[in-house]
Amino acid sequence: MIAQGELDGVPVLLSPAPGLMRAGLVFRVGFADEPLSRHGITHLLEHLALHPLGLSDYHFNGSTGVEHTSFHMQGTPDDVARFLTGVCASLHDLPAHRLDVEKELLRTEANSRGDGPLGAMGVWRHGARDHGVPSFPEWGLPAITADELSAWASRYFTRDNAVLWIAGDHVPAGLRLHLPAGRREPAPTPSNALPVTPAFFDGPPGVVGWNALVPRHPASQVFADLLEREMYRALRQQAGLSYTAGTTYRELGTDAAMVLAIADSLPEKQEAVVGGLIDLLAAMRVGRIDPADLAVVVRQRCESLWNADQQGTRVADEAVALLAGRPVRQVEQEIAEITAVTAGDVATVAGLARGTGLLMAPDGVDARWAGFQPAPGLSDSVVIGTTHVAHAGPDAHLVVAEDGVTLVAGDDRLTVRFAACSLVRAWPDGARQFVGHDGIMLRVEPTLFRNGHEAVAFLDARIPSGLRVDQSPRPPQPPRPAPVPDPPPTRQERLEARKIRASYVLAAIFALGLVVRAVIATGAPGPAAMVVLVLGVVLFLIALRRRRSA
Repeated sequence: MIAQGELDGVPVLLSPAPGLMRAGLVFRVGFADEPLSRHGITHLLEHLALHPLGLSDYHFNGSTGVEHTSFHMQGTPDDVARFLTGVCASLHDLPAHRLDVEKELLRTEANSRGDGPLGAMGVWRHGARDHGVPSFPEWGLPAITADELSAWASRYFTRDNAVLWIAGDHVPAGLRLHLPAGRREPAPTPSNALPVTPAFFDGPPGVVGWNALVPRHPASQVFADLLEREMYRALRQQAGLSYTAGTTYRELGTDAAMVLAIADSLPEKQEAVVGGLIDLLAAMRVGRIDPADLAVVVRQRCESLWNADQQGTRVADEAVALLAGRPVRQVEQEIAEITAVTAGDVATVAGLARGTGLLMAPDGVDARWAGFQPAPGLSDSVVIGTTHVAHAGPDAHLVVAEDGVTLVAGDDRLTVRFAACSLVRAWPDGARQFVGHDGIMLRVEPTLFRNGHEAVAFLDARIPSGLRVDQSPRPPQPPRPAPVPDPPPTRQERLEARKIRASYVLAAIFALGLVVRAVIATGAPGPAAMVVLVLGVVLFLIALRRRRSA
């Protein structure tokens, strides 16, 4: 039984659980709330808030996700009280002297973490805003100031935007949640950068990914579980095409969810894996669902819910639900909803997923046969302004205008307009990288274009406030080595060359003599004489060429 209460204006969810007390303070803010030009501000704030707390005998940590940030601990009630009370105090008295150090730590963390093979899917679906932002590196870190951190904390880290959950039998004595008043911040609505769905794009070799937006509903959870079961059986056990084949289900905001599927493959089996996954989705869409599989999946999910409730781990999920504006449910209610899902409900979700699907196919695999349309990776318009031709040739040029910039290379066009720009990265040597709301990225290297530095200065004067993020100097590019001339020929090589030229000249003279003799004898050159004449001319030209090259 999850009990509800309140402490210092913060909603509290309490769930009895065995062992040491576990507790977490969750705020409704995450990467999806950040503009790309300040991406990393929530993560940075989380690190700064934890620093003054030092070490503990028990485990504590913070985490920043797509829509939520939490501070959690496992320990005695007194330790939990000290930790969470300290977090609340630190959130609004951040150690500004640690700002640069924590930025470097976050860069180190990102360097060791990596994005995984599916990192690009968020950009292709959402672009460079809200739910697409987590797919980018934390490029905003260099520009974040202490004042911006304080403003971010004042807006999002408030008692009205938080929920406390406790896996234990009581609220620890002495726990105080001194947070300022604010408002419950709604989750951002996911942006859509796809003009048409279902769509596909070229991904890395050896992996197939697919995701779809579906309603937040028990049938969507069962759909994800059934798809994983079918993928494992069809792609791994039966066909031997994939080693890893699975799905995840993640809720977005109040009413939506994302189902994601992934399967690996060998290069020669990529098309078969794509076709196998598409066939499984089509079969579920038309209701080809084995009742026995449905029963197994429902039973497994119900058992998982029950065990999570008994161990006290389910209460954290209910805290997130409460922040999204949904009522807290007891485990019996959630199990009843899962048990009521039918094969028809799953088929309905599969049909909805078909209409919103995005497929990441290995490079070179075309999915148009299955109704997927290529997702646009280029711009469909250009800006009208001043053209700067590339030094490499007229096929590539840069166009700068009052409303944005276009990079043209042959028939390919990349355009970012200032009114739809998410970020501009700027290097001291003049290089710029523009990122549009649609995820289009273009790099301006001034040394590659005629009057390139003038073009960059023109663009710099028109970049909207808050979008530019200055970067550290880049390592100097090594100079191109000058071509090494051939060594001069030796005296012996010159003598040999002269002998060869002389032989060609003598052969040409001899051929010419034969032609003259034939003309004198017959009065006109015959075919054989003409062949000899041509041969003589060729030998003479070879000799002349060898003389010039010596």
